[in-house]
Amino acid sequence: MELEIQKAIIKYGLEDLYEYSDVDVLIVGAGPSGLTAAKYLAEKGFKTLIYERRLSFGGGIGGGGNMIPKVVVQEEALSIINDFKIRYKRADNNLYIIDPAELIAKLATGALEAGAKIFLGVDVEDVIVREDPPKVVGVLWKWSAIEIAGLHVDPLYTHSKALVDATGHDAEIIRIAAEKNPELNINIKGTRSNWSETSEKLVVDYTNKVAEGLYVTGIAVCEIFGLPRMGPIFGGMLRSGKKIAEIIEKDLKG
Repeated sequence: MELEIQKAIIKYGLEDLYEYSDVDVLIVGAGPSGLTAAKYLAEKGFKTLIYERRLSFGGGIGGGGNMIPKVVVQEEALSIINDFKIRYKRADNNLYIIDPAELIAKLATGALEAGAKIFLGVDVEDVIVREDPPKVVGVLWKWSAIEIAGLHVDPLYTHSKALVDATGHDAEIIRIAAEKNPELNINIKGTRSNWSETSEKLVVDYTNKVAEGLYVTGIAVCEIFGLPRMGPIFGGMLRSGKKIAEIIEKDLKG
C-alpha cells in the first residue's frame, strides 16, 4: 500500500507541475485579492495558477480585526461576496460583517471551482524579463521549505502571459522586478499611514498594470503607489482583485 501511495503522489503531483509550468495568468499570493482575481480569470477560460508561500490561503483575513473573529466589507463589495456565496450580516453605516474563516474558505473554493490551480508552499525568488521592449514573462521559484532551511538550490521556471503581484504589504514580486530591472521604470513609493475610507477607494482606482506582463492587486497596490493602508476592511481587496481580472482579460484578448 505504501508504494502505491507514493507512486500516486509523485505521478500526479509531477503531472500538475508539468502542466502548470506555462500558464496564461500566474498570481503570487493567495490572499483576498489574489483568490478573487483567480476566480474571475478562470471563469473566462484563462489557465490560472496561484503560488502561495504558506501552506494555507487567506493572506491577512484569518486574524480578523486584531484577532477578533470578524472582518468588514462595505456595500460596494456585496456583488463579489454574493458571487462567492459568502454569508454576511449588516452592521452600521453600510458596513457588513463576515466570519473570516468562511471568507477564506469560500474565496478559495470559488477560485478552485472556477478552474484555477493553487500550489502551496512555493517561494518566488526572481522574475523572468525579456527585452526589446522589456516584458515580464514569468518567475523562478522553489519550495518555501528550501528557503526556510537556507539551502542553496537552483530554482525552476514558470512562464506566464500575465504575472500578478498579490503578495500584500511587501509587494515582493514588483520589488524584485524593480530592483533587478531598472529598464522597467517602476517606482515604489511605500505605504502611507492608515486612512481606511480613502484607501478603500484608492486601492481600486490604482489597481493596474505596472509594466508589460506585470500587474498589481490588493494591498500591494498601496505599497507601489504610496497609498494609505486600510486595516481590517476587505471590500477594497476584493474589488481590486476583480478589477485586475478585468484588466488582464482585456489585455490578453486584445
